[in-house]
Amino acid sequence: MRNKKVTFIVQAAVIAAIYVVLTMVANALGLASHTIQVRFSEALCILPVFTVAAIPGLWIGCLIANVMTGAIIWDVIFGSLATLAAAFVTYKLREHKFLCTLPPVIANMVVVPFVLRYGYGIPPVYVKGMDVTIPFNALTVGIGEVISVCVLGGILLKMLGKYRSIIFKND
Repeated sequence: MRNKKVTFIVQAAVIAAIYVVLTMVANALGLASHTIQVRFSEALCILPVFTVAAIPGLWIGCLIANVMTGAIIWDVIFGSLATLAAAFVTYKLREHKFLCTLPPVIANMVVVPFVLRYGYGIPPVYVKGMDVTIPFNALTVGIGEVISVCVLGGILLKMLGKYRSIIFKND
């Protein structure tokens, strides 16, 4: 029993650490923040398919990464909660190899545009006099998430699937 708890804690901690490092790399390249976000770390959002420890690992990693990249408090709170919710739903959809990539995309498309608009004060976008800032930001955030989670995460999902019994043997 103790070994399962230790394995869970270690897996969560390693996932959190890798998430932070990958976010810092993307941030250094100017990809982790702003309207279109291509965080390499978001590819890790498929890990709940393999281990439940990814749920707290992704949440803590996102929280720490947001703090370390200078995010405002609303981004730290709501961005991290979106990651937590998405990780939980991904875990629930773990038997569906494509559907499991969608919760992080959807969660971020719903949450991040509001944080960008009202937290960071991203200027409004108007089309024919109508404020389309939130839908526009949902689209651009979605593009970044599809690249990060569906494409990069999908590749990671396929690669890790081959080694599941070795890497995640206690799950």
